[in-house]
Amino acid sequence: MQLNELKSNPGSHHRKMRVGRGIGSGKGKTCGRGGKGQTARTGVRINGFEGGQTPIHRRLPKRGFNNPTRKEIATVNLGAIEKAITAGKLDAKKDINLDALKAAGLLRKNASEVKLLAKGELKAKISLHVNFASEGAKAAVEKAGGSVVMSHGS
Repeated sequence: MQLNELKSNPGSHHRKMRVGRGIGSGKGKTCGRGGKGQTARTGVRINGFEGGQTPIHRRLPKRGFNNPTRKEIATVNLGAIEKAITAGKLDAKKDINLDALKAAGLLRKNASEVKLLAKGELKAKISLHVNFASEGAKAAVEKAGGSVVMSHGS
């Protein structure tokens, strides 16, 4: 097969509708915009406008609550830590904390708190410093001979 023989699948490519090309085309004259008026012109922004009646988004009550002081707690799995150790991104002999996890690429740069979760297997003996940890994750780290130090929370 040559580059000039490449073809898209039949029916996958639709030809663009060309408006204003005569009455026989089906989209001539008004080009599918109906008669005269605001919507026949360009630059129309009337989505949600209900002819002067109070629109539905103003009739319905507000719902929910957005907490401005909400803390985003980043999560990291034991399997991801094990993978990073085998790849050489984390040093099992040193303490593994928030900064080490960020440097290894397991957390985003803007993460301020981290929770350890038990998904995956851990073989290395490590010392972890995290904000939160699930019971299963704590047990798995201690089973591997390591320790989990939590700064606050459980």
